[in-house]
Amino acid sequence: MQEAYQNQRVLITGGMGFIGSTLANLLVKQGAQVTLLDNFLADHGANMFNIAEIKDQIQLHISDLRSSAVLNQLVQNQDVIFNLGGQTSHSDSMQDPYLDLDINCRGNLNLLEACRHQNPDARIVFVGTRAFYGTPTTVPVREDADLMPQDVYAVNRLAAEQYHFVYHRHYGLPIVSARLGNLYGPRGQMMHPRYNVLNYFIRLAIENQTIQIYGEGEQRRDYLYIEDACQALLSLGASEKTWGKAYNIGSGQSHTFLELVQLLLAAAGQGDYRHLEWPEGSKAYDVGDFVMDISAIQTDTDWRPETSIQMGFQQSLAFYRQAAAHYWS
Repeated sequence: MQEAYQNQRVLITGGMGFIGSTLANLLVKQGAQVTLLDNFLADHGANMFNIAEIKDQIQLHISDLRSSAVLNQLVQNQDVIFNLGGQTSHSDSMQDPYLDLDINCRGNLNLLEACRHQNPDARIVFVGTRAFYGTPTTVPVREDADLMPQDVYAVNRLAAEQYHFVYHRHYGLPIVSARLGNLYGPRGQMMHPRYNVLNYFIRLAIENQTIQIYGEGEQRRDYLYIEDACQALLSLGASEKTWGKAYNIGSGQSHTFLELVQLLLAAAGQGDYRHLEWPEGSKAYDVGDFVMDISAIQTDTDWRPETSIQMGFQQSLAFYRQAAAHYWS
């Protein structure tokens, strides 16, 4: 894998956030020439501390996917583009659907048009979401399951994925889509729980607070450590076999929500939890059990999840205990 990116020119949109910055750190270690694009959208987790160790080894451009002029310049001469940029809040997409549409649909078309005209050979890894599937009828969820997005964000991100495949089929752009499941780990947004509940629970455990679990906590979830997820993205970007396909990226393992909290508190050695009744209307947004079938990516690449949930919690707790000042506010 390391040889695949050595001396490669790599652009990461949304590069200052949770996933993008972790990917950037891995790529720099592998000898890639990394450029980051980020608009520092409020509350989305872009954080200068995320690149503290590599800031002198990367290029950073503060702009976003809505700027065609910037994209036309940045995509030139890139070997690989990891396209993570977007508006990522489900609730915000319902409050301001036009902003979500502008960034997640028009913005992605801007990138694809820039690549079509300026650099049609760049390999593009589009990073999508498990939210494409909505509430699954069966688990584990395969890539050929029904797509039933349940909010504006998921609809627009699914449209963006399909734009990518249209440009692959009609213009030959080498494109693969990664449908990410639930992630956790270092460099996440920790100020509120709207984007990542498990990471926020890690903060509560560090602060020795009480974690609130709605209902009995019996919903089963599939959580993947952030570095494992980024290694999967690197595997997809390095293989021609993946072009034109969509792949689930998850751990393939499931725990109940209650089990996850109990494992976290055991790793932290402190904290507590309590059960609460579901707030009025909120249970309708819960998707129930969600576990990904990851056999497709395991068949087409050499990627396998390597970090157990226990080890992931230990590494996450150690990171945030040391760097809390950079993430709590």
